[in-house]
Amino acid sequence: MHEHHIHSVAADTCPPVGGFCRTHELNILNLAALYAVSRVLSRSLAFNESLREVLRVLNDEANLSCGMIGVVNQQTGNLTAHAVHHPAGVSDVHYQPGEGILGLMLEKPRTVMLARVADEPRFLNRLGIYQPELPFIAVPIKVGGSLQGVLAVQPEAPDDGLLEERAQFVEMVANLIGQSLRLALEVEQDKSTLVEERDLLRRTVRHQFGFDSMVGRSAVMRRVFDQARLVAKWNTTVLIRGETGTGKELIANAIHYNSPRARNAMIRLNCAALPENLLESELFGHERGAFTGAVESRKGRFEQAHGGTLFLDEIGEVSAPFQAKLLRILQEGEFERVGGSRTIKVDVRIIAATHRDLETAVDMGDFREDLFYRLNVMPIFLPPLRERIEDIPEIARHLLTKIGNDQKRKLSLTDMAQRRLANHQWPGNVRELENCLERAAVLSEEGKIDVDLIRFPSARERPPPRMPLAAAPVAVNPVFSSNFAPGSEVDIDDPNLSEKERVIAALEQAGWVQAKAARILGMTPRQIAYRIQTLNIEVKQF
Repeated sequence: MHEHHIHSVAADTCPPVGGFCRTHELNILNLAALYAVSRVLSRSLAFNESLREVLRVLNDEANLSCGMIGVVNQQTGNLTAHAVHHPAGVSDVHYQPGEGILGLMLEKPRTVMLARVADEPRFLNRLGIYQPELPFIAVPIKVGGSLQGVLAVQPEAPDDGLLEERAQFVEMVANLIGQSLRLALEVEQDKSTLVEERDLLRRTVRHQFGFDSMVGRSAVMRRVFDQARLVAKWNTTVLIRGETGTGKELIANAIHYNSPRARNAMIRLNCAALPENLLESELFGHERGAFTGAVESRKGRFEQAHGGTLFLDEIGEVSAPFQAKLLRILQEGEFERVGGSRTIKVDVRIIAATHRDLETAVDMGDFREDLFYRLNVMPIFLPPLRERIEDIPEIARHLLTKIGNDQKRKLSLTDMAQRRLANHQWPGNVRELENCLERAAVLSEEGKIDVDLIRFPSARERPPPRMPLAAAPVAVNPVFSSNFAPGSEVDIDDPNLSEKERVIAALEQAGWVQAKAARILGMTPRQIAYRIQTLNIEVKQF
């Protein structure tokens, strides 16, 4: 066995000036082959395919045949033939440390050169592909100083005195393979980590939105959960109906994350939160230049939800013209982006929700009958909290645990407080209950919530007035005066006003005419109607 040592080529081995010596010819050949190898290794992360292609390049362009790449098993320490460039293909061949020439490289990872295979008795030729009269070169493949494999080749002609130069070239190829292998290992590790994190997140989300973890043991809620559990298995369109604050989005989440589509995205959109022109762009996307400010193309919610679920909250608030656009995609599963002509097909499951009486809206002509029937395939009705009083203690305990985790302390509720909660009508449903408990938790210094901390501010109960300097304590903020006259001037842009206060102030100024109040606030009538509903504002009737 010979070991590789780098040395310079003697000057008298070259022919006179005007011709190329064999070394130069070999260098030119190897340079072209090295470039081809680098291109193979850089264009794909499919590492196994790249290795086979590298061996082909060595055979076709560097005259190095019978290429073999062996991989070290990090558990056993053995070398296994992983890729072979030969008509016979890859055999199940292994080398233990110290076994044959390749086995010796496992103990001492260094370049091996044989001028003639037949002259080395320790050469085993287990692959049965190497010619005994030809040379042999084997080079270690290392990653970060650790032996990961071996690259072995056989020159196609007898030793011509350039074996060391060929070995140097094979070493360069092995270094490139080692660098690519390191990158492939890093990518695989990152991929494995991401897969683990993804699976953990899926398990967490599935548990969080699992039907078994949902709060509510009343007969009416068990019926809701049973319906949601059954429909989750299919792609059926679902229409979730119920008052504001009853938990429609929670049911939608449970349906998606317990469905075959759980591996893909659940995209949400509140249809009442955007004006019609923005709603179309948000749902369908837009092409570059479709409107002022559209500097690039953008996918809409339907495209983002491809393969998953699209949750359309407050579907009853969309305008009649937009209802027609929704109907098409629900029927055909296709649409065009705003400003585009290309038809896009998507596979999306629709879950819609509304607090409106859509049957009445259909009768009045405010909602398309064909769209209603398209959405109302599987209706699920969520009862208001006042119709399932028996669930309030359990819901309250669940919400207190959540609030306590946020406040990093333990919260408890007295029996008297529970009874007061049960006696309330809950016009704001579970959302109102959560706000009530969070307010009580803030007021509780020790974390024990008694009946005196359970307070139910109505739309007419107002905070203490803001008084100017030297004002009398009896001064009343006109915004909250029950005798506030329509048309009175109130600064609705006052930063001290809450959103609810701003809406009430605008309504007072407009004489409780919603369309006029909407103009004051720069909203559409639909938007202010939605805020009146969600903010639990009692509308004055004149």
